[in-house]
Amino acid sequence: MKIGSREIRLAMLGMIEGNGHPYSWSAIVNGYNPEEMARCPYPVIPQYLSEVPANTIRIPGARVTHVWTDDPADAPQVAAASRIEHVVARPEDVIGQVDAVIIGTDDGHEHVRRARPFVEARLPVFVDKPLAINVPDLNQFIRWHNEGRVFLSSSNMRYAPETKLILRQKTQLGQLRWIASCTSKTWERYAIHALEVLWPVLGPGFVSVRTASQPGSDLAYVTHRSGVQISLAVIFDAVGSYGALHVFGTQGNLAVTCWDTYTAFRNQLCAFLEMLRTGQRPYPLSETVELMTVIIAGLRSRERGGSTVQVEEIRAELEPLTEGA
Repeated sequence: MKIGSREIRLAMLGMIEGNGHPYSWSAIVNGYNPEEMARCPYPVIPQYLSEVPANTIRIPGARVTHVWTDDPADAPQVAAASRIEHVVARPEDVIGQVDAVIIGTDDGHEHVRRARPFVEARLPVFVDKPLAINVPDLNQFIRWHNEGRVFLSSSNMRYAPETKLILRQKTQLGQLRWIASCTSKTWERYAIHALEVLWPVLGPGFVSVRTASQPGSDLAYVTHRSGVQISLAVIFDAVGSYGALHVFGTQGNLAVTCWDTYTAFRNQLCAFLEMLRTGQRPYPLSETVELMTVIIAGLRSRERGGSTVQVEEIRAELEPLTEGA
């Protein structure tokens, strides 16, 4: 599917507790009403939006035209803040009205259910991270991909501009030996942030996961075929850890905090829009699938009392992926 140069109409669908993407993502595409956005229940959103010149906040050639939220009372507030014309009673009501939909919730165990009506209607879908946190759901997305259905999923950390600093200075660090990456909330919802920020640095090749868990935290030891050892910390109330990354090499180390949330989100949305225009994926689905196998391995390690789980164990349960589909 190629939309070409005309304006792309988007639907923003879903909002759950702890995730304000319908406010922020819609505002990045449409622009926003500062007075209404000040009422957003997630103060960090109007804060980082206010740090960007208001006349630059807009993605030309696209518009969020429809919104639906899990709690019907939220949708009119999102619409007023982010300049969305239409509030719908059911998510399926946007079929035939838009060119693509965005599933704005980070409940990976619900994404197949949320995406199904639109995938089956052959509408392109952007799915918030993580794409899927169990093998049956991940296999469903693989089947859809193999059938030629169009969807994309990522953490905004894939697009964090600060990771370019690591790539520029990588040679000065010598051979990489250890990376520590941190985030808040839960493994199910936010481990992908701490993991996907590593992808530009390491690429594919995750081997095993061992998770030490206690209430409110998961500390994972992850190995990579490059020999780099990785510590992923997901601590529920450690909000200040979000986006923190420390890379250690044989000749130096580099600490980076990915703080430019606005740019990371904008880059993420632009990648989806460019895919709609050109019909070309910005990266192969195999990358997302590999990241999901690490997330699933971490959950299995927790279930098994912290024993090491090989990523290959998860991969062996997946259906074949036709990358060129």
